[in-house]
Amino acid sequence: MSTVGQVIQCKAVVAWEPKKLTVETIQVAPPKAGEVRIKVVANAWCHTDAYTLNGDDPEGKFPCILGHEAGGIVESVGEGVTTVKPGDHVIPCYQPQCAEPECIFCQRPDINLCPKIRGTQGSGFMPDGTSRFSTLDGKQIFHFMGCSTFSEYTVIAAISAAKISPEAPLEKMCLLGCGVATGWGAVWNTTKVRPGSTVAVFGAGAVGLSVIQAAKIAGASRIFAIDVNSSKFAPAKAMGATDCINPQDHPDKPIQQVLIEKTQWGVEFTYDCTGNVEVMRSALEASHRGWGVSCVIGVAAAGKLIQTRPFQLVTGRHWCGTAFGGWKSRSQVPKLVDRVMKGELTLDPYITHKYEGIQHVPEALEAMHSGDCLRAVVKY
Repeated sequence: MSTVGQVIQCKAVVAWEPKKLTVETIQVAPPKAGEVRIKVVANAWCHTDAYTLNGDDPEGKFPCILGHEAGGIVESVGEGVTTVKPGDHVIPCYQPQCAEPECIFCQRPDINLCPKIRGTQGSGFMPDGTSRFSTLDGKQIFHFMGCSTFSEYTVIAAISAAKISPEAPLEKMCLLGCGVATGWGAVWNTTKVRPGSTVAVFGAGAVGLSVIQAAKIAGASRIFAIDVNSSKFAPAKAMGATDCINPQDHPDKPIQQVLIEKTQWGVEFTYDCTGNVEVMRSALEASHRGWGVSCVIGVAAAGKLIQTRPFQLVTGRHWCGTAFGGWKSRSQVPKLVDRVMKGELTLDPYITHKYEGIQHVPEALEAMHSGDCLRAVVKY
């Protein structure tokens, strides 16, 4: 029986309030104009999901359906949608790409910050200001990051759907919806690491490892992995790290001083993958005098501010940040998928935990916090 145009009842993991998740049967309305309804196939937890679940996100709305690192198959499309059709395999992207001639962000080749649906997306709604999710008794459930993929079915804006090869395994490609793609792009798009450069990565989780992986491919000559958990150093070395440093092994020196002593003038490219504002400062101050670039990738808690002495910038260091690694979602994510399919890039090392069934989403969250998990992928 066709579900097109019908309300679908399915399982979803609902965040009712901070730190409260339950698996529920919900209702998912059909897509409206410019929208796409997707059957979610696989989903991974990202720390941004946990950030909102913990109550640290100033834009967090409850009750909501989290999840934004996923892969799925188009079930139906709303009026006017021509970019995807039922049966297409897609990666939902929290950073849309309207590609309209009048969008000054989309028209710049180096910028991916399309604001077309930013206002409603940040408020937990679809572009028309309403939700497609509800409980069985009709109570509204908010959307999250324009994706809400901790549900067996979800509705997203068509401009957020990156159409990919149907041959690509969605339980792997889902990682390109956020973390791994962000790390790769931070190196190749945002900071443009050059062959022979030195690199330091603060935080050796999944995003940090993807930065290391990309830096090695870019030809970096020396790659420092910095983390307070030394068990993360083995995978960091496997990805390409040449030096591993645990700041706790240097209690009498700030980590930036340790790095400067090891390199004389600092590291040319540094990356914060922790979301800790003190680490962001350390990364900036460890960057090379005169031309060092430090990139903020991690998301800090609400109200946190970054600081440093102005002299750090006056003496030539550059502080920047990246969102989704600068990738234009609909046009560039499919190319990343193709590179993985050709064997040019690998995703396998990131998937340390696997689960079958949406009921295991809360268990996957526990795994993510365990300290030995990079990405926990749940296949629905």
